[in-house]
Amino acid sequence: MTNKNNHLSDYQALAEFRYQIRRYLRLSEEAAREAAIEPQQHQLMLAVKGLPDGEEPRVSYLAERLQIHHHSAVELVDRMEKKGLIHRVRADSDRREVHVQLTPRGNLVLAHLTKHMRDELRSAAPTLVATLRKLTVQASQAAQRSSKAGKRGAA
Repeated sequence: MTNKNNHLSDYQALAEFRYQIRRYLRLSEEAAREAAIEPQQHQLMLAVKGLPDGEEPRVSYLAERLQIHHHSAVELVDRMEKKGLIHRVRADSDRREVHVQLTPRGNLVLAHLTKHMRDELRSAAPTLVATLRKLTVQASQAAQRSSKAGKRGAA
């Protein structure tokens, strides 16, 4: 079944965008493994270090950021704590709440990976931006076509 609102160029642009994102993610995964950590460990450290203002590094927040189940995040935190990358601390405001913090070793590993991935992103950015721009233009054009078709149908 084909959707008459989608054009071949829509599929091509979306496929290219997914390819560029996947390529970047694969490079990030390889860099993590070269640093002797798993890709999810890198993602968790990045989520802890890159917390938005007002957020606390709770396991439930980290599970959401990594798009994994809470119990999987707990197991991930356990493994990372054993590797000396993070440690748990009790929240000042509520001693029942546990937060995750990077250790000095975790900070070093993350800094190294971040520099590497920032350099990679700098080289990939023009293609990613061009592809995203193409997608947004096409989405806007499709919305306009759909709107015009709806108005004609109502007339």
